[in-house]
Amino acid sequence: MTAPTPASPRAAATRLVPVGPARKRLSVAFLLADRFTLSAFANFVDVLRLAADEADRSRPIMCEWTVLSADMSPVRSSCGVKVAPDRRLRNAARYDYVVVVGGLMGEARALDPAVLAYLRDCAARGVPIAGLCTGVFLLHEAGLLDGYRACVSWFHHQDFLDRFEGATPVSDQIFVVDRDRLTCSGGHSAAHLAAFLVERHVGQSAATKSLNIMIIDSPLSADKPQPGAPGTPGARDPLVRRALLRMQQRMDTPDSVAALAAALKVSRRQLERRFREDLGTTPQRAGLRLRLDRACALLTETDRTVTQVAMATGFCDAPHLIRSFKGDLGLTPAEYRARHVAHRCAPGVSSASGALAAPLPPPTPTSAGR
Repeated sequence: MTAPTPASPRAAATRLVPVGPARKRLSVAFLLADRFTLSAFANFVDVLRLAADEADRSRPIMCEWTVLSADMSPVRSSCGVKVAPDRRLRNAARYDYVVVVGGLMGEARALDPAVLAYLRDCAARGVPIAGLCTGVFLLHEAGLLDGYRACVSWFHHQDFLDRFEGATPVSDQIFVVDRDRLTCSGGHSAAHLAAFLVERHVGQSAATKSLNIMIIDSPLSADKPQPGAPGTPGARDPLVRRALLRMQQRMDTPDSVAALAAALKVSRRQLERRFREDLGTTPQRAGLRLRLDRACALLTETDRTVTQVAMATGFCDAPHLIRSFKGDLGLTPAEYRARHVAHRCAPGVSSASGALAAPLPPPTPTSAGR
């Protein structure tokens, strides 16, 4: 039997040279704001965790994730749970993405100056930056969204407009990818944005597996309408839901149907056909219904005058609102308000909460205004 040929000293030396850990396919750093939204962070990082290994063994083989901090102090979430950072900013490595998770509106502290400096340095080096939930507010305040489209939750749409004059946030889809900026509305949307990145860097099967283990059917594309906004019951068509969300967001200055169709990048004819097929009504009628529903809420939940309610819901003036109210509901706004006040004062209504003992059905709509 022939003895094996001994390896050359050079080959042996090559084998003995220690090899450093291979760079992961997807590397993400997190920056957590004070009172950050735990669900957005957890959904995003769990997709990475599940995509990184077989099943749910959680070994960072394909993906890695790190929580960065200026001072290594634990960061409290909006529910009080604290997360301990992994690494100081000055020891930050090279990452494929830096993700900012926002916190409670009006209660959280601003980002540390060192964090802002780090983010601006990342932006200057071309590192893609993502904002989850209200993280989009922090990125905009830092000047990192100038010239970019940004996704904001429908729930915080008006807050964003109030804070950033001239801004045009996207609130009718779950996330937005605009060049090297990624923003999402929070909640499960964070999982879908993470799945988008996993599919891009690791593969589609890894993204789907992660979501399936999390009991989420399959990855959703960025333009999927945001779920959960009030005033869209029964709407199943994604285009119709996006249109209704836009109507809600622009209630004080409603679009014409032509402008609405243009904003949604469809023809007016297509938009009207999709409304008929999905809701059995027209965009004009659906928009009027949303505005009247909002007017009803303002009349019963606030002490605003009829003129103020008219201005807030896109009617020209008080007479315009009165005509629309009578035509659709058979009552004037004053009569509608008086009816609800009388019902709240009736016996059997809880005085502690002011809630109705039984829901008061709205007046039956008339055929007028259809």
